[in-house]
Amino acid sequence: MSRPVLYIAITSHGFGHAVRASSVAAEIQKLCPEILLILVTTAPRWLLESYISGEFIHRPRSFDVGVIQADSLSMDKAATLEKLKTIRASQNSIIASEVNFIRTNRVGLILADIPPLAVKIAKAAGIPCWMLSNFGWDFIYRDWGGEFIEIADWISEIYSGCDRLFRLPLNEPMTAFPNITDVGLTGGSPRYHPDQLRQKLGINTPPEKTVLLTFGGLSLQEIPYHTLSHFPDWQFITFDRLAPNLPNLLKIAGHDYRPVDFMPLCGRVMSKPGYSTFAEALRLDIPIISLTREGFAESPLLLEGIQNYAYHQIVTPTAFFQGDWEFLHQSPQPPRRSQSLAKNGTEAIAKTVVSYFQTHSRSFPQ
Repeated sequence: MSRPVLYIAITSHGFGHAVRASSVAAEIQKLCPEILLILVTTAPRWLLESYISGEFIHRPRSFDVGVIQADSLSMDKAATLEKLKTIRASQNSIIASEVNFIRTNRVGLILADIPPLAVKIAKAAGIPCWMLSNFGWDFIYRDWGGEFIEIADWISEIYSGCDRLFRLPLNEPMTAFPNITDVGLTGGSPRYHPDQLRQKLGINTPPEKTVLLTFGGLSLQEIPYHTLSHFPDWQFITFDRLAPNLPNLLKIAGHDYRPVDFMPLCGRVMSKPGYSTFAEALRLDIPIISLTREGFAESPLLLEGIQNYAYHQIVTPTAFFQGDWEFLHQSPQPPRRSQSLAKNGTEAIAKTVVSYFQTHSRSFPQ
């Protein structure tokens, strides 16, 4: 008897899309180990494995470009446009190749975050395409104007064929999608007890003097680590392998830990605007310090979101790169709203996927 097969297509842009899609995949696997997961992404396998403990197939394919970047804040719009044109010109061969793979492997459903071509691939293969995101790429590109408008229109038209969207918090309206289900925050949960990590890694500072520095899979080219010398009795934690060796900077090497594992130890998470980092911090009620980011339409939504729902500090790039980080001596601002966001997005999406297979898969054990 063949297993039910779920094909998860993930945008090839940074690590955030892979993190939230993998957290959902892990929950699906926990609820129903019979479902075979195929993760289709150029994100590294170690990142997927840091969220998914069981077996899965990794198919390194890219159906979109996101934004081509040198680091987490610098965007190359010209290179992004060229790559988008290349993908659009070769879409028929991309679709044909994946349809062949999907039929050979008897895939029953596509879950995508949030490459547009996943919708066309599903249509051609005769299976549903569900998506999850807080924004569509049409929203990002339309904001850039010029030749990107035509690209945005092309993407909106494709998204309009999506069978179902799980719309995450901190979102834009996503009006191209005809069938929207709002869900709570997604993300992973810490794997270790805070005391366990403190003891193992020799972290002795209280949370209010412990700061996680995390700037996504692309990091930043010039984190001003020299500023840490102003805080000798603080503990900073980074996953940046190129960071200097400093007495108050703990560098996490290897792939045994994820940023979310350290969040409960920290009084603040310092980041750039990114859904996955913000969502994992919000799920754990950890205050967020965020840089601003110009020219990326999702950023104002994310910054507004943490101002509404998190203890927060918004820092300009100038204050971050050239200042003395005096903001660390100030208390975070309280959230503007009294109600909090639902935190069950990962579980809600996973349960709906499992339910779909139980209802629609003839090979599924009832």
